[in-house]
Amino acid sequence: MAGFLIKRILQAAFVIVAVTLVVAFAVRLTGDPALMLSQGAGSITEEDLARIREALGVNKPFLVQYTDFFLGIFTLDFGRSFLGGTPVIDLIGNALPATLMLAFASMFVSIAVSIPLGIKAAVSRGKWADQFIRIISLIGLSFPNFWLAIMLVLLFSITLQWLPPSGMDGFASFLMPAITMGIILTATNVRLVRTSMLETMQSQYIMVARAKGLSESTVLYKHALRNCAIPLITYFGLQFGGLLGGIVVVERVFNWPGLGTLAFDAVGARDYPVLQAVITVLSMLIVGVNLLVDIAYGLIDPRIRTE
Repeated sequence: MAGFLIKRILQAAFVIVAVTLVVAFAVRLTGDPALMLSQGAGSITEEDLARIREALGVNKPFLVQYTDFFLGIFTLDFGRSFLGGTPVIDLIGNALPATLMLAFASMFVSIAVSIPLGIKAAVSRGKWADQFIRIISLIGLSFPNFWLAIMLVLLFSITLQWLPPSGMDGFASFLMPAITMGIILTATNVRLVRTSMLETMQSQYIMVARAKGLSESTVLYKHALRNCAIPLITYFGLQFGGLLGGIVVVERVFNWPGLGTLAFDAVGARDYPVLQAVITVLSMLIVGVNLLVDIAYGLIDPRIRTE
């Protein structure tokens, strides 16, 4: 097991190094922060721009800037924002909990709905319940998340006035963003659970379990669901990583104070330190989730860690 973990950790470290290098290069293609900061300042000379670049540290060679940024990761020193000089780690610390809470809430909604519906569809294969669940999941998969978010705001905030339209203030403010993301995820997860359960329920050990006189719920949840857990864990883990990276649009619609909103504002302001830090933190979270999925593989199926 130790060799299995070391191999996965080294792979994760390599991915993080590669991502930080690409991010550091890509963010510098967004434009010159000195020009952005000097807008509205009236007449400004090239010498003034050079002094701004020197103060921001963007006049250094790229490799020097990247090395400073990469070494700062180990001490959680991402520098200071170009706008206001606030330490980037403080901005990340304020935004990260909001993003994680929304991501976990969305995954909870999806898993809590998709597993029972997927099992019901598999058990009722070919019947009206199966057809209905598959049609509903297909409809849910067709909704763009920004459109669904806007429709929920129009219905529950403007028309019915039941829920707050934006911001993060109490339990009620979580409902619409979590449901928006949860519905999109559920549409895919239901079909995955159904397919995995159908394959597992055709196995011989399921027939043996039923021949022993075990209850149908025991057969379904203790034997079938447990043995199809690996593909489900794989997809749920990858989905959670993708959720962290794709939550920007939903955060923007609901004015959610998370990493997505922070990154969106940083792009417009050419705020290199903030944008680099946000993407790096999100990448580390995604790599961390994938690493946990790999570890879960080894715990569930000893054959995987042996290989």
